[in-house]
Amino acid sequence: MSSEFNYGIDKLTIGSAIALANGKLKGVINAEASKKIHESHDHVKQIIENNKTVYGINTGFGILANTKISEKDTATLQYKILQSHSVGVGDPIPSEVAKLMLITKVQALAQGYSGVQLSTIERILWHIENNVIPVVPEKGSVGASGDLAPLAHLFLPLIGLGECYYKGERKNTAEIFQKEKIKSISLGPKEGLALINGTQFILSFAVKAVQRMHNCLEAADIIGAMSLEALTGTKAPFDERLHDLRPFQGNKLVAQRLRLLLKDSAIMQSHIDCGRVQDPYSLRCMPQVHGASRNAWLHLKELTEIELNAVTDNPIILGADDTISGGNFHGQPLALPLDYACFAASELGNISDRRCYLLLEGKWGLPMLLMKDVGLNSGFMIPQYTTAALVTENKTLCFPSSADSIPTSLGQEDHVSMGSISGRKLNRVLDNLEFILAIELLSACQAIEFRSPLKSSELLEFAHDHVRKHVSFASEDRIFADDINKIAGIIKDFSYVEKVNQFALSKKIVLNESFNFFI
Repeated sequence: MSSEFNYGIDKLTIGSAIALANGKLKGVINAEASKKIHESHDHVKQIIENNKTVYGINTGFGILANTKISEKDTATLQYKILQSHSVGVGDPIPSEVAKLMLITKVQALAQGYSGVQLSTIERILWHIENNVIPVVPEKGSVGASGDLAPLAHLFLPLIGLGECYYKGERKNTAEIFQKEKIKSISLGPKEGLALINGTQFILSFAVKAVQRMHNCLEAADIIGAMSLEALTGTKAPFDERLHDLRPFQGNKLVAQRLRLLLKDSAIMQSHIDCGRVQDPYSLRCMPQVHGASRNAWLHLKELTEIELNAVTDNPIILGADDTISGGNFHGQPLALPLDYACFAASELGNISDRRCYLLLEGKWGLPMLLMKDVGLNSGFMIPQYTTAALVTENKTLCFPSSADSIPTSLGQEDHVSMGSISGRKLNRVLDNLEFILAIELLSACQAIEFRSPLKSSELLEFAHDHVRKHVSFASEDRIFADDINKIAGIIKDFSYVEKVNQFALSKKIVLNESFNFFI
């Protein structure tokens, strides 16, 4: 990956968007993009000078599209739209998501179809580069006409209003500008509309979901393989020949990963002739279930990366005499795959909970509840209550937001996507999934130690030992919430999967080549 990204010219990927947000990649507006931006802004000026009626430039908004605005009021109109549309409620979204909104909006504006001034884009870049991130409430967008309310809040600071996170504190924009000795900018015709029209709220939650879900998919395979080992399951259902007969991409990849994770395991070899014919589905069907979730993830990734490079405001300025009022702001193209991915993420947690339950039953040589002295101790019985609660919570979040629509703007906007809710909801499911996987990982690490002195594969032994750097074997009850939070932490920050992948590469084993989201 290059150390510099050219907005409006280079193609954004999930990886480069995340890198721009965490400061590993610097975004710039080069001469080519500047030229396109200036030309587009000139087209808007000509529209005003020629008194040609174009929606949002010299008309009202939404149901007020037929209300003409005088030339002297066209600039005032842009300020009013930011103020009037700042109606968001609820907790602020994560600052990383708000920063991604800034990044993805610059990418859309810099393509030269929105009519904004270069100075406006440069001010947005100032916010990105100085990590002065606007405070954006999480609720209020219906996901069509763009993410109007959250984007209005995102860009209030351009005109000196609203709040931002500044040097670790939440402050009024006016106070920040006074400290930084800068002034608010002057918005020109169409700029306010171009700023708030677009899908950047939905898109930024989708970017985070793609990143987080990929991590959970990677972790689920590693953890599931460890549970299979602890339960003396067989690797036969992961045979490549079987999956060639039903060659879904995700299924084949998960089967391959499980074969690599279990390769040369002494535990596996020790029970090869045990006479057990079939394992329960939560072990045997990991390629089919994890794989189906991988397929859903891949679909979301592909569509998110199309949207990352799309122009989604309205109207589109192709020339002074060539403008199109369309519907590129409608969030449906992302709302549907976000809902699909929501079911897929929920199912990863569902099957993980079933493996947690299997580990507790006291079958196949494991002590009941994964502790030798139960009765006095409850063992790992109660952590599974937590997985059960989280799995059920996720199921209640699986109703597709995109299945609903409520008309707005007095019926002018009579079908909306609700994709903003889809994006937030998927990330809530992922919050829960990370805890579910952490509890399975704790349980699997506890269980596999009862197979000692037999060893698992090199990869799974490393995966187990890395957990033991954070949480020890439990010979008696303790406050398991502390253990859960520690292990959830190394899943949530991606370090667990990264460490296992790095160890695998040191052994010349590539676990995730086909689904690397940085490609």
